[in-house]
Parts: sequence; C-alpha cells; structure tokens
Amino acid sequence: MNRISSAAFDAYWQGIAIQKEDSRLIATVQEIITQVRREGDRAVRRFALQFDQSSPETLEVPAELVQAVGEQFKQREPKLAAALEVAGDHIRGFAQQQKAQLVNFEYPLTPGLITGQQVIPVQRAAVYVPAGRFPLISTVLMGVIPACVAGVEEVIVSSPPLENGLPDTRIMAAAHLVGARRIFAMGGAQAVAAVALGTQTVPKVDVIVGPGNKYVAAAKRLLFGEVGIDLVAGPTDVLIIAEEAPDLIAADMLAQAEHDPDARARALVPSPALADQVLQRLEIRLSGLPTASVARSSLDTGGLIIIYQSKEEAIRIANTIAPEHLELQVADPESWVPQLRNYGSLFIGKHAVEALGDYAAGINHTLPTSGSARFTGGLSVRHFLKTLTTLRCTSGPGYDQACRVAERIARSEGLIAHAESVLSRISGSL
Repeated sequence: MNRISSAAFDAYWQGIAIQKEDSRLIATVQEIITQVRREGDRAVRRFALQFDQSSPETLEVPAELVQAVGEQFKQREPKLAAALEVAGDHIRGFAQQQKAQLVNFEYPLTPGLITGQQVIPVQRAAVYVPAGRFPLISTVLMGVIPACVAGVEEVIVSSPPLENGLPDTRIMAAAHLVGARRIFAMGGAQAVAAVALGTQTVPKVDVIVGPGNKYVAAAKRLLFGEVGIDLVAGPTDVLIIAEEAPDLIAADMLAQAEHDPDARARALVPSPALADQVLQRLEIRLSGLPTASVARSSLDTGGLIIIYQSKEEAIRIANTIAPEHLELQVADPESWVPQLRNYGSLFIGKHAVEALGDYAAGINHTLPTSGSARFTGGLSVRHFLKTLTTLRCTSGPGYDQACRVAERIARSEGLIAHAESVLSRISGSL
C-alpha cells in the first residue's frame, strides 16, 4: 500500500501513467481475430479448448435448455431470483429515464430549413459476461436491460464455457430472466471476434458491450469500426474522498480490491492520523475476508492513500485521476459536486456506497477506467441507440439564403459540383 502527500502526487501519477502497450498480447489477439475471420466456428472451438479447457459441441446453448435453467433457478434459488428481479426493476427504470431524454424532433431553423433527429435502436447487440474468478451475474442485467429498453430487436449473451461446455447456470438464468433468449458458450477474444464478424452459427452484431480481461479489451479495441463497442475496459478502480470514518473507507477499498490483483483502491484523506487509521482497519478486515489474498495483492500493487491539504487540492487530484468510481464521504458533499468533472459514477454521501451501484441502485456498473472518464461516460441506453439527423426543405427566402451560403463555401473549397448542386435548387432554377 502506497501512502503519499498531495505534494508528491503529481510525480507519482506521472510515473504510473507511463504505460507500454503489450505488443505480444496485441499480436496474440490479432491472430485470434484473423483465424476466427477465416475459419469461423472451428476457430472459436479451437481457442475455447486452448484457453477455457472446454470445447462445446454447439456454440449456441439450445433455447429449451436456457428456459429450463431459468425455471429451475427460480425454484432452486428463489431469494436470489427475487433479488435479481428487484435490481432489474431499478436498472430498467433508470434506463427508461435515460431513453426519455433522447427524443425524435424536427425544428425549423429558418423558413424553408427544417432540421431533425431520429433516435433508432441498433438491430442486434451482444453482451459479454465474464466468468473467471467470479461469474458476474450482475453484468447480465447491466448489459441486457438497457439494450431491451432501447428497443434492440435481438440481444444475445456470450459467456465462457465451463467444463460441461455451458456457461455458468446463474448467468444463463439471469439472461433468461431479463429477456435475452440467445446465449452462446464463448469467452475471451475469440467470442468478441465471433460476434463482431459473424460465423457459421454466430450472428454478426452491431454493438458489443460488457467488461472482460485484457484479451477481451484488446479484441474490442482492434475490432472497433467493424462493430460498435461501449468502451475499452482496464483495471477497475475507486477513489474515496473522506474526512472521517476509517472503517467505512477500508470497507469500500476492500470491496474494490477483491475484484482482482490489478484492481485499484485509492483514498484521499485530510490527515496522516486518518491515513494510519485506515491502514489499521484494512488489516483488521483483511484478517477475516475470504478474498483476502486477492485483495492484499491488489492493495500491495496499486493501493494508494493520498493526504490532501485543502478541498481545492483534493478536487484537483480527483479530476486528474478521473476514477471509475468516485465516493464523497465528506460532511458537505453537495458543495464538492459542481467542481468534480471526471468520474464514471459519483457516489454522494456516506450512504451512497459504490457496491450498491454495482448491483441494485439502478445506475450501470460498466464504467470508464484507466482515466478515460475524462472524455466518456459509462454504459447506458444510448450505446444501443443511433441519433440520426434529418433535413426537410421547402422553397423560400431562408432556403435560398442557405443555398447561396453553401455555394460560396463550396467554391472556396474548390468543390464546384457541390456549389452547382445547391445552386440548381434555388427558386426559379427548378
């Protein structure tokens, strides 16, 4: 666990911000994409056997099996099924509010020029659900529900096969519960390539969303352009700005650290005394934590406590880090909010714990990492919608003026056919 003063932050941050691209990883993923492009299902099965030690007979899980798994799940784990339904209702409600902000309209800029937009869902989307150390059941809800709210005609789920050749049963059950009827037993870069390119049995999608390991992230980045993506995910991270309550700070840092050894748990505190108390509480909590080995590795590698001198300094550091999750455990959180600009999700006040956002509060947990919150937000209903513009014109003075303006700009660029095209539409020329 690193502990530094705010004065040392800039040098520390500059040092860890210098990252070299793993050329071997990129080459590996590029070869996987090439082989899936060339061989389709055969390559996907081969890589499944190589990386997952499982090669399903059919990549798509039969629909009747998915339905059976879903029904058995409700009977076998009724409390978890009920919890997923409540969480799903919250996620759906939030997504519906997001969609309500994206509307069709037409607006007359000037007499004769009527501009507009049409908000249209993509036709087919894929939700990738990891199932490595922890099967992320919640990721099914976070990906499938916004897609369904957006109006996507076909939502498919792809998740790595287990030894039996099928994805985790809880992932399949959750997918069935929230409306995804097609599930594929595919993981890793080969799954991303399959849904992006299409194979003999896997449909080509318009958008791929969902987190994954570094191979999944690399595949999404390499295939972007051939397919839409939500974002390229790096290690998950949290930044907690706190003035007191060391036990809550430690609890929330560990909730992030237990994800994997690359997870980044960071805190901004106003005094060395509070920093010491947080370190003590971390040790106490680690002693009884089942995931302690992973959490400790994460804290040893990338854990960080920064001691800040002023509110302004803390805000500057937070905006520089641009965390995936930003918690405000301060006395007057509302006074901080307007100046905080870079975060995936902001958790305001001590009751707004980040883990609640991960599961049941309605906001999405697929968020920008590695500082990318400086320029993008997290997964939302908008990732499944296209905002398309329209132009409707009628003759008149405003229209004629716009044509002459277009003609002048076109001629200045040397594009004479452009100029003549608009000029031919002016009143009296038709």
